[in-house]
Amino acid sequence: MQDSIKRKGLMLILSSPSGAGKTTIARALLAKDDQVQLSVSVTTRPMRKGEIHGKDYHFEDKQYFEDLLNKDGFLEHAKVFGNHYGTPKKSVDEITSSGKDVLFDIDWQGTQQLQEKCAQDLVTVFILPPSIQALEDRLNRRATDTKEVVEHRMNESLFQISHWPEYDYVIINHDLDKSIKQIELILQAERLKRRRQVGLVDFVNKIREKK
Repeated sequence: MQDSIKRKGLMLILSSPSGAGKTTIARALLAKDDQVQLSVSVTTRPMRKGEIHGKDYHFEDKQYFEDLLNKDGFLEHAKVFGNHYGTPKKSVDEITSSGKDVLFDIDWQGTQQLQEKCAQDLVTVFILPPSIQALEDRLNRRATDTKEVVEHRMNESLFQISHWPEYDYVIINHDLDKSIKQIELILQAERLKRRRQVGLVDFVNKIREKK
């Protein structure tokens, strides 16, 4: 019966330093839960091998990005490693209004912007690596990054980690399966919050109706 009550979708943010497992966790969650949809960001960075336009990102040029920004078309936007990223407002509104949740794979800058605009709809999770050495090992295993890029990302990761207190939940990714389960439990609890179950008033009124 609980599933039949109309609810407003929430906005789930996963943030972490590069290499902490955020993207892997996000993909697993999307595969397991059909009530969660990925927020597909617009970016000016080049497409990487294996990526698909419209699925991984909307790959656009700088002029397109600036035009949409000037029209207030982004919920949040940031410049990361010299490239621009932004979350389209229209697509997120359509998903949450339908009762489904939106998953965001963004950094602390984007999270702060969303907190300013739609804090009541947000659930924020920061994912930490089990150690700095584990983080460096994961980055070194990426064949796409040079030694200089890895070093830069490590320095950036230390800064990213400093923002962990700004999040609702913090998960240490010792074990991937366990981390995924923890986020599933967070989702279950957050979906049951009274303010998100917009159909509760009608449901309770029907229960109280006299025969």
